Parts: sequence; structure tokens; C-alpha cells
Amino acid sequence: MLTTPTTITHRFHLQEKQVWLLITATAVLLQFSALFVPILEPDGALYAGIAKTMVLKHDYWNLYADGHDWLDKPHFPFWMAAISFQLFGFHTWSYKLPAILFLLMGAWYTYRFAYELYDEKVARWAVCILLTAEHLVISNNDVRAEPYLTGLIIGAVYYGSRRKILLGAIFTACAIMTKGLFALVPIGAAIGGQLLFTRNWKELLHVRWLLALLLTALFITPELYALYRQFDLHPEKTVFNSTGVSGLRFFFWDSQFGRFMNTGPIKGSGDPFFFFHTVLWAFLPWSVMLYAAIILFIRKWKLQKEYYCICAALATFLLFSLSRFQLPHYLNIIFPFFAILTAQYILSLETVRELKFFRITQYTIIILVAVAGVVLDLLYKPAMHYAWLLLAGALLLLYVLLHYWLDKSTRQAIFYRTIAISILLNLYLNTILYPDMMQYQSGSRAAAYANTALPGQSIGLFQVNSYAFDFYLDAPVIRQDSASAVVFTSREGLDLLQAQGHTCTIIRSFPHFYVSKLDLPFVRKVTRASALGERLLVAVKK
Repeated sequence: MLTTPTTITHRFHLQEKQVWLLITATAVLLQFSALFVPILEPDGALYAGIAKTMVLKHDYWNLYADGHDWLDKPHFPFWMAAISFQLFGFHTWSYKLPAILFLLMGAWYTYRFAYELYDEKVARWAVCILLTAEHLVISNNDVRAEPYLTGLIIGAVYYGSRRKILLGAIFTACAIMTKGLFALVPIGAAIGGQLLFTRNWKELLHVRWLLALLLTALFITPELYALYRQFDLHPEKTVFNSTGVSGLRFFFWDSQFGRFMNTGPIKGSGDPFFFFHTVLWAFLPWSVMLYAAIILFIRKWKLQKEYYCICAALATFLLFSLSRFQLPHYLNIIFPFFAILTAQYILSLETVRELKFFRITQYTIIILVAVAGVVLDLLYKPAMHYAWLLLAGALLLLYVLLHYWLDKSTRQAIFYRTIAISILLNLYLNTILYPDMMQYQSGSRAAAYANTALPGQSIGLFQVNSYAFDFYLDAPVIRQDSASAVVFTSREGLDLLQAQGHTCTIIRSFPHFYVSKLDLPFVRKVTRASALGERLLVAVKK
């Protein structure tokens, strides 16, 4: 049989698609590798506790934390977690599962949106980039609102771009009920920016967008009702050390514009360049390619035909940079747009010089990531110190497969090897490093011990707070900060109880560290003891 260039090309594309399916399946499984790692304090465990309280109280309209009315975030993520708890019970995995599913939904809509904008290959590569972006993966250990937003925002933009107003409004409303009105920024910037830069004035001023806003307003009424019911009907409640607090005002103003201008009840401080350097590690191993893609896009902006992604990404990035509230996970919601921009840029590289830049950059990052992983392991020295050899073996097998399927000099080989090193690093983090670190999260460890040694025993929190203890304890937690039969406290709290005349017996001591706030003294095994605090389960007799 005569082999033609068309046959060779078809065979190459078939092989590349097989590699993509293997890599994508592995990247999807990677998202679930953190499913059983205990929820990090403070925010992740706080949100899990709020959803747990919803189920225990059979009350899905009011939000409670620390035993008090809680007004900070909208309800949608808590409703999703509560549904999961109702179906599967109170577990780490049942809290994380809906968030990861929403994240994977975001990957699906990233594929569909990139396919509509460009072609199948850009869509496939964008999914791989998204699912291996560093902060997106490690955030599965510290589940907050962002995985939900990641899926909802890209879904809303996808349906809005296709003029499917009803579905777009549903996704937009759910996004607003997840994070507030600022969820409109990436959605509105994507669609409005596309119509503006393509000078499609007739479409920009079409009445359908007014209908979309009206439908979105209609679909957020459950959130508005919940806030009105819990706070506006009860001005006597004390919230933020004040009475007469309006939940609706907080939702529409203080939680959004009040934070942005730093005039609300919750204040922060920020650096305008915070996210510029955060992207360098948060979007690894693709951050350099992302910056190159954006620079090239801006240089040739008049020649572009698609402005959805750049407008959504830059408008949101600028908003976050100007805000006084800045945390790395905020960027996760625009990672789908980053991924599409990056994939399209990489696949547009044609000249020898451009491909050389891609090859040198990515192989340098591969080496740096590998070295960083080894150094981290040597510094931390987890109990499963040699388990990384198993992961290295898995990576070697993957590399052999890639070498068999793809010529090592091709763009595809560089791309998939970059993904392989990211998967290896994050498997190490999720299956070895973080599980080992969680022995130092005293709240979850103490709750697990109490569930076995003191089943059904109510335990008080004295002079300490632990949302993980609250979530994981299978018994009521007493928060009056007074002596109970058993308390979870610090060494200082124990001294205070004894000074008050109580007879105290230490049941068990637990090392304490906020794993979500890693620092070098904790990471280094030789200095870790100096970085640890102590928490105690104490039996108290009056």
C-alpha cells in the first residue's frame, strides 16, 4: 500500500489524539487525588462546617459559623456541599466532590468554548493546560468558592457567546450566588469586549442582553430571599459588632464595592503588583507562555478575531490588582481563559526561532520543577520518604510511552512532557506531602482521636478556635469559651483553667500548625519543631 503525505498526517494526528486521551484522563484523575486529604483550615474547614450545620439544623436559608449568624459569602457553594452531605454523609470527600465536579465542568466548557473559537486541537490543549495549572490543582486541598466559579463563569461565557440567553442567565446567577456581583465582570467583559472590539454595535445594543439581566435578577432571588430572611427581618442581630445590618446591602455593596474601596466591614490591604508575580507560580508550568501569549496578542490586537478570552482575563486581573483584597486563589476563575490564550499561542508558533523559545522555556521549567520537587522532599522528609520513587517510575513509564508515540523534537512531545512533570509533582503533593503535613493540623487530628476515644462526647473550645475540629467531630462542639467536661485548648488555655481553680488532666497533646500558611521553618524537618504549636484535649473537673 502506497504511503501518502495525507496518510502520514492522519496517522500522526491519530497518535497525538491517543496521547491526549491518556494524558487528559490522568489529569482528570489528578483532580481527585486530593479527595481524601483532610480539609485545610481556616477557610475550607469553615465552609465545610457551615454546610454541615445546614444539614444538621435542616435549615438551608440561614448561614451559621462559630454558633452565630454568618454574613460573608453567598449560599450557592454551601447548598451544593449540603446536598452532597445529605446524599453521602459528612466526609472529607463528600465536601470536596461537588467542587471538583464543577471544576471538571469548567474543563468541559473550556473545551467547547475553545473549539467554537478556534479548532479541536486548541480545545484539547487548553483542557490539558487548565487541568495542570499549579494553583488550580493544589486548591483541591483547600476547597472554597473558586472551583464552583471556575465552572460557572466559563459556562456562562460559552452560552452567552452562542446567544443562549436562558442557560447563560442560569450560569451567571449561580456564579453571583457563589461570589457576588463581581462575577459579572469576567462574563460581561468577555461578551461585551468581543462585541466592542469587533464593532458589532447592533448586537451590542440588542434587547436580548436586557432580557439576560432580567432573567439573572430573577434567578438570584433565592439568595436575596435568604439574606432578607436572616438579616433584614432581624435588625436586632449583632453582625460585624453592629446591629441593624442589612444582608441585602452587604450583598449588593459592602461585600463587593465596600471591599474594593476598603470601606466595608471587612477590610484588607493589597499590592497592585501582587497578581503579576503570583501568576508566575500559580499558572506553572505555563506562566511564561501565558505572558508571551498576552504580549503578542496586545501587539497584534487589531489583527485578532477573538477577544472573549483576553477581555475576560485582563478585566478581572485588573480588578483584582486594584482591589485591597488579594489572595492567590482569586485568579483560578480566569484560568480557563488563560488556558485558551496559551494553547492558541503555542499552536501558532511556526518559525524555528519561536519553536526554539518554546522548547528551551518548557524544558527549563521541566528541569526546575523536577529539582524543586526533589529539594522539597529532601527538606521536608515525609514519612513516605521513598514513595516518590514510585511516582518517578510512573513518570518514566509515561515518558517511554510519549517517546514511543511522539518524536522528542516535536512541539507535541515538549507539550506533553511538560504536562507529565506537572502531574508527577502534583501527585507527589496530593498523595505524599499534604497527607503527611495534615498530621500537624491539630483540629482534624484531635477530632478523629475524640471520635474514637470519646465517642459522642460534647467538647468545648477554650481560648482557641478550630473549624476543622468543629467539622470533623461527630458530636456537638461547645463554643461558650467556658470550662466543659472536656475541652480542646492550648497550653495557655490550660494554664488559665488551672488558675481558675479547675483540676485538669491532659488526655492527649497534638502538634499544631496552619498547613495553609506554609513557611520555611515548618517545611525544613530540622527546624520544624520550633515552628509547631500545641493543642490539647483536656478533661476538666470543677
